[in-house]
Amino acid sequence: MGGTDPAVNPQIAVAHDAGATNTIPPFLTLHGPARETRFVNNPDGSPDGGVHDIFTIAGRSDAPGCNLAQPDFATQLANDNVIFRIATPTFGAGLIENTADATLEANLASNSSAKAAMGISGHLNRSGNDGTVTRFGWKAQNKSLVIFAGEAYNVEQGVSNEVFPNERNAVPGCVFNGTPEDTTNLTNTFHSGSDASDFASDTVNFAAFMRLSAAPAPGPQNASTHRGEEIFEAIGCALCHTETLTTTKSSFTGQSNQSFTPFSDIAVHNMGTGLQDRVSQGNANGQEFRSAPLWGVGQRIFFFHDGRTTNLLAAIQAHESTGSEANHVEENFDMLSASQKQDVLNFLRSL
Repeated sequence: MGGTDPAVNPQIAVAHDAGATNTIPPFLTLHGPARETRFVNNPDGSPDGGVHDIFTIAGRSDAPGCNLAQPDFATQLANDNVIFRIATPTFGAGLIENTADATLEANLASNSSAKAAMGISGHLNRSGNDGTVTRFGWKAQNKSLVIFAGEAYNVEQGVSNEVFPNERNAVPGCVFNGTPEDTTNLTNTFHSGSDASDFASDTVNFAAFMRLSAAPAPGPQNASTHRGEEIFEAIGCALCHTETLTTTKSSFTGQSNQSFTPFSDIAVHNMGTGLQDRVSQGNANGQEFRSAPLWGVGQRIFFFHDGRTTNLLAAIQAHESTGSEANHVEENFDMLSASQKQDVLNFLRSL
């Protein structure tokens, strides 16, 4: 619960739900990752980077007369203009949200000589309005869990809400609901036993789910996982994948001054040409990504922002490419013996 893609991609069933006439594009498969699509550039060559809906409501029994076409993915794929994103895990997100900017700044500045020797720099993504640290999403582009939930509800599920109140495709003949579609409920018609939930909008309830979901509990540890953790730290992985952070005082029960182990510095780092998506968000450029929190990685099926591999060893090795801050660390990994590499994999799978 709160993790990433399941073994069976739910997008396949949605494509033709209620009579919808969508064509399933080649980048979606039944046992592949559930993907979001972004176009790198607009037709005039200017940067795009925005989410483009994969499916439309055309043909659905509850959308009579709507003729909204799907994007021309065949042309965009042929032009190498499509990049993909999969969902990020959301368990333990309240702890990340409640970590002070100063804590993240001090952590990023720590071990500066070791980081410099490894070619690691990185920086925190920040809000253009108040300058505070943003921290959610593949490029740490979203400030809060409410914003994260509102954006996802709108651009990924097509539901306008109080955070993103306008329809993205307000095409004549395809608008059937008043906006925003998801709102605060001023009258309780649900009576679920939780008044707070009943009155709250879906977006607020989604944020509460993420904020209050417990961090994943590590699996059983043994001699191999302990060796793997020592090697993980010795070769430099922990310089970006910070093991422990501490929250500040919180309004939520059980989240004040708590140490937690996300294995991430929440900063964005240059991952080189091999992993680039050529999309900028906030002050993260097309080659930069947030250090993915590794807690719960043992429960994941697909890796990287686009779900390109299910092989954890391949995911580690893909950190090395031209311009990547992880090059020296990955070279250290390559020099390990086969048994040492297996220890690292066992450690990661135990998280």
